[in-house]
Amino acid sequence: MKAAFSKAKFESEIANRFGDAFKLHEKTFGETLSSGIPEIDALTGGIPRGAISEIFGPSSSGRTSLMYPILANAIVQEETCALIDTNDVFAPTVASSAGIDFDRLLWVRCGGNLEHAFKATDLLLHAGGFGLVILDIGDIAGSEARRIISSWWYRFRRTVENRPTVMMVISEEACTRSCAVLALELKGAAEWSRANAEQGNLLHFNSIKVNRQRPFLPWFNEPQFKAASF
Repeated sequence: MKAAFSKAKFESEIANRFGDAFKLHEKTFGETLSSGIPEIDALTGGIPRGAISEIFGPSSSGRTSLMYPILANAIVQEETCALIDTNDVFAPTVASSAGIDFDRLLWVRCGGNLEHAFKATDLLLHAGGFGLVILDIGDIAGSEARRIISSWWYRFRRTVENRPTVMMVISEEACTRSCAVLALELKGAAEWSRANAEQGNLLHFNSIKVNRQRPFLPWFNEPQFKAASF
């Protein structure tokens, strides 16, 4: 009873702040959300709604630097967004420099508790009204991430598949298995400068491998590109 009450109270507080975040919206097949990065959109057509996408790569490869412009652009498009921050690594000052409007962002801090992060993600995906839900487990060791039971990923996939929500997973190694339709693998070290950060474009250079796990757009054909000066 206590858990049910806590969930209801949480939903009420979120609804008061974000309005229609807990209202279901119809999804159009093949609909995508722009990443805000022309090079990525040109290759993928955008990030698919109603599906899981994954950004992964080793530490300092630019995972977070790539997440910021994606999040900022979703907010510019008036999407209500949620970030599940497993290890409390999200930097509000840097995010603000990247142009992220916190009025449309729900930031969930989990204090390193992976179970809490997954339960929060499950709740927000079931809400149905978030345009972008990001689960950041990038600071969880790859070996630990690979031990996450598959049923979580299948549950998330089934939850979003008929909704206009983009679910994005940030990780050190690919861990969503066959449940992700799009994977962006960051190769090598990212380069970025203070000047770029002040302009809101954090990622200066990286090599990104784009991998389609399951078909969602018939014309997707480019496997890799090098992104310079976003």
